[in-house]
Amino acid sequence: MKRLAITTADTVQFSKIVRGLNFFGSMNMAMLERILDGIQLFEWDRGEKVCVQGEVGDTFFVVQQGSLAVSVRKGKLSLSKKIATLGPGDCFGEMALLHEAPRNATVACTSASRVFVLPASHFKAVLKQNPEFAKEINDLANARQFELDQKAKLG
Repeated sequence: MKRLAITTADTVQFSKIVRGLNFFGSMNMAMLERILDGIQLFEWDRGEKVCVQGEVGDTFFVVQQGSLAVSVRKGKLSLSKKIATLGPGDCFGEMALLHEAPRNATVACTSASRVFVLPASHFKAVLKQNPEFAKEINDLANARQFELDQKAKLG
C-alpha cells in the first residue's frame, strides 16, 4: 500500500462518486467540502488486502480504479466465500464511519487498485455539525448491514 498525493481532478472525481451514493446523496455542498478535507488516496497492489474481516473498522473506502473481491468467512475454521466484486465508483466500509465495529468482510485487490480513504474520526466530526443528516446516514448504514447479513445467510 502506498499513499498518493490527491490532485484537484481526484477531488472532483471523489465528489462526483459520493454524490451518486445513497449514503452521501443528500449531503449539502458545505458538508461535502468538509468531508473532502479528510480524504486520502492510496494504491494497493494485486493480492493486497484493503481490510480484513474481524478487524476494527475505522475507515470508509471508495474505489477510484481497479478491481476488488469481497469475501466473508462464517466461522474461524470455514473457508472464505466471495460475495461481491467491486470496481470504480463502488464503496465499502460505511458502517465503520458510524459504529467502528469489526469489519464484516475481507476486501482484497484482484488488480492494482487506487482507493479513496475517509477516516471515521473526520466523518464523525462533520456529522456532529448536522445531527439530522447523521440520523439519515445511520438509517442507511443499518439497511446496508441488513442486506449484507442476508447475502451471507444465503451463501
